[in-house]
Amino acid sequence: MENIQTTKMQDFFRILLGIFMIVAAFGHFTFQRQDFQAQVPNWVPLDKDLVVILSGIVEIALGLGMLFLTKFKVQVGIALAVFYVLVFPGNIAQYLNGTSAFGLDTDQARLIRLFFQPVLIFLALWSTGAIRYFRRMKT
Repeated sequence: MENIQTTKMQDFFRILLGIFMIVAAFGHFTFQRQDFQAQVPNWVPLDKDLVVILSGIVEIALGLGMLFLTKFKVQVGIALAVFYVLVFPGNIAQYLNGTSAFGLDTDQARLIRLFFQPVLIFLALWSTGAIRYFRRMKT
């Protein structure tokens, strides 16, 4: 049986990620729009502003899903983890191109940020029970 303490921690991080995604989405449409545009790799064949708007819409949906779709939290957690994987090339491009955005104005700061993306992926999977789900699939 699952530890109640663990479940509370998972719920805390699931809710935190949901709020984080909604706040980030708000930034896509307002005060951080140019910062998000700076992260879109040049090889993406779409207008950078369109990519920022579309990814903001996805972030709102994922954030709301993390908060309110508790019956589907495993699926939402997997979708959020996939989203974090899909946007990771933007973080890499920011580092490789030396682009300053979000206050990351040194190569060291941009490099350190890269190590937080796997943490977000893990938290999306762990906080929603997706890791446990994948473990059960193996047996």
